[in-house]
Amino acid sequence: MKAMWKKSALVLLATLVSGSALAAGVVGTWKTIDDETKQPKALVQISESASGELSGKVIKLFNKPEAVCDKCEGANKDKPVVGMNILWGLKKDGTSWTGGKILDPKSGKVYSAKMKLEGDNKLEVRGFIGMALLGRTQVWERN
Repeated sequence: MKAMWKKSALVLLATLVSGSALAAGVVGTWKTIDDETKQPKALVQISESASGELSGKVIKLFNKPEAVCDKCEGANKDKPVVGMNILWGLKKDGTSWTGGKILDPKSGKVYSAKMKLEGDNKLEVRGFIGMALLGRTQVWERN
């Protein structure tokens, strides 16, 4: 009986640790890559709130550091892209994060978002309208 309890405790501990490791694995700085030029475009800092929601803020633009979101609406209209939250509301869903939103500062449009860690250094970020099938995926690289 004692051996069975130890085994159950170890399985539970491993499950808790692996879940925390996955969330911690996404938190950090990620390099976005331009779809057309394949060159680094920006650095996005992803953080996790106390409630477990992920958000992402642009901390550097490589080509146009002074760019503003002239096509954005509301509070982001004509604001600098550096310092802007472009990713918010993502919550853990198995091995993915779903239910969030992502802002494309170039178009000013906001899309539904989900993301999934691929290995230690790649993050698949998908923006879509309605169904996830109707969208675009970018692979961000750990910086």
